[in-house]
Formats: sequence, structure tokens, C-alpha cells
Amino acid sequence: MPHVDHRALTAFVERMLAKAGMEADKAEATAAILVEGDMIGHDTHGVGLLHWYLEALEDGSLAKAGRYDVVADRGSTFVWDGNLLPGAWLLTRALDQACERVADHGIVAAAIRNCHHTCALSAFMRRVTERGYIVQISVSNPGAARVAPYGGTRPLLTPNPTAAGYPTFGDPILIDVSCSITTTTMTQTLVKRGEDFPEDWGLTAAGEPTRDPRDITERGGSMMPLGGVAKGHKGFGLALMVDLMGQGLSGKGRANTAPGTFAQSAFLQVMDPAFFAGLDAFTTQADWTAAACRDNPPAPWNNGPVRMPGDSAARKRQAALSGGVPVGDAVWAKLARDAERLGVAMPAPNA
Repeated sequence: MPHVDHRALTAFVERMLAKAGMEADKAEATAAILVEGDMIGHDTHGVGLLHWYLEALEDGSLAKAGRYDVVADRGSTFVWDGNLLPGAWLLTRALDQACERVADHGIVAAAIRNCHHTCALSAFMRRVTERGYIVQISVSNPGAARVAPYGGTRPLLTPNPTAAGYPTFGDPILIDVSCSITTTTMTQTLVKRGEDFPEDWGLTAAGEPTRDPRDITERGGSMMPLGGVAKGHKGFGLALMVDLMGQGLSGKGRANTAPGTFAQSAFLQVMDPAFFAGLDAFTTQADWTAAACRDNPPAPWNNGPVRMPGDSAARKRQAALSGGVPVGDAVWAKLARDAERLGVAMPAPNA
């Protein structure tokens, strides 16, 4: 598996997107978030997505250039129409604006409609937590239907990822989960590999639990909400929260989106602990809780000590910074084919 310097890989992805017609600032933001996804271990949402992005630029489903429309702006809250511009650029710009304003308001929240793909949500966290702020992001796709409501059989919702980042005195606590047991990308990946889910993560079209991902992609089934058959009402409830915050507050959701449309709706919030008990007070509590969790005696089935959300990401990120970003062989081969087609030189792997 090749390992590539993160700066070289980011520059390569940026050149590829620019060669395909993406505006410079959007290519820069998208490349940075894709590579960050790989660096923290979210390889399903890293540079492996570049081929799809290039296809989307070619067929027009991903806008190459332009601006978002400001639907509403009240200072501490704002709403944008993303006009199908890159989700990485839209979320980056929105988070930066929220960070600029949060020192005046304490809490700044935004909703964005009509985003293209928003990448791995945890890849956006550090740009906020490193400023000493708390960040939350959630995303849904109102034009898609892959998860049935708990107790139902017809796909209606999407995995609806939700993420949060919390500053500490060290690496941030990063929470990034989907409201379904599995994700669309993982389901499609297993189908391509000819593999099954390790457990009953899906439902057939008749509502029976299944391990076969093809029941979802080919036979009208659905992904199970987080919690499965016994406790799926919890994942269903979380998915509804994500739907309503992103779609309801942006004004674009399932009620007015044509099925099959790819236009994500996002909600984000940035909080400044200085408006509460203070940053030091917050990080003191966060560090104590994190240390207490890590020191908790591990269960017999746990392979190693207790980890905090974000520990693995921090470890992988540090390894990528020092030894290069790992790029899977299949992804590397696809990148090479696209690079040859576009006339862009591949980055040299680390020796």
C-alpha cells in the first residue's frame, strides 16, 4: 500500500479537481478535507471519492464554480442555499464564518441546503476545536431513501451522520456516528467485494433481518437504524433529529425534494465556552472525563484499553503526518488512471 506525503497528496487532489474544472478555492478546500479523511482513518470518505467527484463534475451534478445564496442571516444564525457546490467547501466556509462570529454571540448556528457531498464530518472538527470552540455538524440527503423508520419496511431516511468535536488540553474528542448501523458507502463496498455484513445490519423488503447487502442495493430492502431490531427506535429518533435540523431549518427537505436528487441538507453549530464557565473550565472537565474513561478497567471482550472517540483518529493522523497518508492499492490504481486521463502527474510515494 503506497504512503504519500500529506502535502503532496493534497496538492495532487487539488490539481485533479482544478483540471476537471473546479474553481480554485473549492478545489483547495475539497482536497484538504478528502486527505484529512484518509489521515484520520475514514478511508471510505477520503481520496477514494475523487473518481466519483470527477464524474460528478463532468455530468454537472457537482457545480464547478459559483457562490452560495444567502437565504437568511441574523448574525448568530444563517441559512445558505449551496447550489450544489462542493460540500467540503460549503461546510468549511460556513464553519469559518461561524467561528468569526461566535466571539460576539457565544453560539452560532447555520443550515445549508442543496450541498453536494459533504465528506467525513469528523474531518472538519479540528479547524474549530483548535480555536477552543465546540462544534456540531449533521447531514442528511432528502432525495434518497435507504433506511426504513423503526418498525417499518419501506426505505425513507438516510444514514444521517452526526458529529461533534470538543477541545481538550490535547487532541480533541471527536464523535462521528451514523444513525443507521451501517452506511451507504460500506454497503456498496461490501456488494462490490461480494461480502456480507458481519451481523444483521439490514432488512429485506419484507422487513426480515438480513446480512446480505444486496437485499438493500438490489432488492428493495433497507439499512437498519442504530440499535437494530431490539433498540432501533433510538437510531430512528436520532435520524429524525438530523432530518429536522438540517432540512426543516434550511427549508429544503423531503417535502419539497424530488426522489433521486442528490442535494444534501446540513446543520452546524459552533459554541464558545468563554460564554459559559470558560474554556479552561470546559477543558478541565473534558480532560478529567477522558482520562477516567481511558483508565476504566477493560471488559474481557475488549481488545485493549478503553479508547475515547477521536483517540484512533489522532493516532492515525500523527502516523500519516510522519510516515505519509496510506492509500489503498485499488484506490491508487484508480487515481493513476484518472491522472493519466487528465494529464496530471501522480505524487511519488514515500520511499
